[in-house]
Amino acid sequence: MNSRKTRLILAVAVAAALFGYRALAPDKQAADTTAGDRSTGSAPVAPVKPVMLGTLAFTPCSLSSPMSRDSLEAQCARLEVPEDRSRPDGRKIALNIAWLQPTGNGDSAPDPVFFLAGGPGQSAVDTFPAMDPVFKEVRKRRSVILLDQRGTGHSNLLSCKAPQGEDDDADTSPEAMQAQAAACAAELSKKADLRFYTTTDAVADLDAVRQAIGAQQVNLVGVSYGTRVAQQYAMRHPQATRSIVLDSPVPNTLGLGNIFARNLDDALALQFGLCSKDPACKDKLGDPRAELDVLLTTLRAKPAQVQYHDATSGEVKQGILRAETVAGLVRMYAYMPLAAGLLPKLIHEANAGHYENLMALARMMSGDLEDAMAMGMQLSVVCSEDADSMVTRAEDAGTVLGNAMPSGMAAMCRVWPKGRVPADFHQPLATPVPALVLAGEFDPVTPPRYGKEIVKRLPNGRLFVLKGQGHSVLGAGCMPKLFAQFIEKADAKALDGTCLDRLGYVVPFVSFNGAEP
Repeated sequence: MNSRKTRLILAVAVAAALFGYRALAPDKQAADTTAGDRSTGSAPVAPVKPVMLGTLAFTPCSLSSPMSRDSLEAQCARLEVPEDRSRPDGRKIALNIAWLQPTGNGDSAPDPVFFLAGGPGQSAVDTFPAMDPVFKEVRKRRSVILLDQRGTGHSNLLSCKAPQGEDDDADTSPEAMQAQAAACAAELSKKADLRFYTTTDAVADLDAVRQAIGAQQVNLVGVSYGTRVAQQYAMRHPQATRSIVLDSPVPNTLGLGNIFARNLDDALALQFGLCSKDPACKDKLGDPRAELDVLLTTLRAKPAQVQYHDATSGEVKQGILRAETVAGLVRMYAYMPLAAGLLPKLIHEANAGHYENLMALARMMSGDLEDAMAMGMQLSVVCSEDADSMVTRAEDAGTVLGNAMPSGMAAMCRVWPKGRVPADFHQPLATPVPALVLAGEFDPVTPPRYGKEIVKRLPNGRLFVLKGQGHSVLGAGCMPKLFAQFIEKADAKALDGTCLDRLGYVVPFVSFNGAEP
């Protein structure tokens, strides 16, 4: 992995808060298609009569995701909205919308569910197929609406790609990252005014779609950054909000610039603690955090030249493994405790000089992340809403991530066009709207204390902290059942959450065959 790409993965994933990155030169091809333009044959097809939902005309389409083998049959449409709402006659954005109709045979409910993707920068249309099993019961009576937030997916995608090649000696300084951001902004500005791709603009789009489909009220299901969108919508349009589900939430009050180093270290202490408490793991692998510190120190002093097998092709390749690469891999594995159970073994093996597995996983993950995020939209959001919090802190210097990310992101944001943020944007959400708030005990990004802060001001809200879970927990254990009950009744306090007690902890791997029996 080239070091510039490594730094960008860490900087943007951490500062933007939620899943990954897409870095820095416009991807023009992806912006020219829509969710409904996915046929694979070239033969002409007969016109299909549109299905109307409110004033929007939908036509059949298939939704697919790299995270799911199956495709979903849906109805797709476009809605044009002004890019700058103060200039309604100016440039328009065609919002990409998918509609999943109720699957049951009985009466359908009038209030649809809007799924709000994370990032910022993920496409709701592309992300949802992997989430569809979680919505199985919900979909029996309700429509699910997927809206690609402006700047993502097929809603005027603001995508930037990393420089290609294996330039391991590339300049990764904040100054170099700033120059790359400036070049990307200049190119994207040919098709977009980057000031108008904020959460506030997205909330206005969401309400425009609600009105267009003729829904009096909606249920909002936000994951990660999507919880910010849900909270902002509930603030601006309380009468139109029937319920909100906040999975792995970030409080409105929080600036996202420098929270991630400490949150990751706290989560690793809990996750690595499972190995320290397991006699077999501790005996064979030692103290995972101490081992990680040794590995990072070794690689900072001298990055390792590694021969490894490409995880996709099986081809033998060469690459340089750096401390920043390992830190990024540890962070992404920490999202998923099941995968994090392998980290102590991988780290121990690397300290014995066997770097190939870490290298292969890092290369594989960088490709997955690059395909997941719209970097330009991500910068428009975080630079407008969180730039003031992108500051370095002395207490973060000794963490796994350190201060490289806030300093790099601050440099990028200095040259990125910024939109206006309402004066009350960072006010806490205080609403009687029914709310189901979910957090993972081991979440390295949005720890349970964030959910506790949010629910204090929600009189009809309830927080569930899911034992042993990481980031994005809506599908864990019996949570899909509780989620469906909440959407049906809009009463979080009536839920019987005892079924969540059956969730357990991942037993750490002491070998690549698994944990000790």
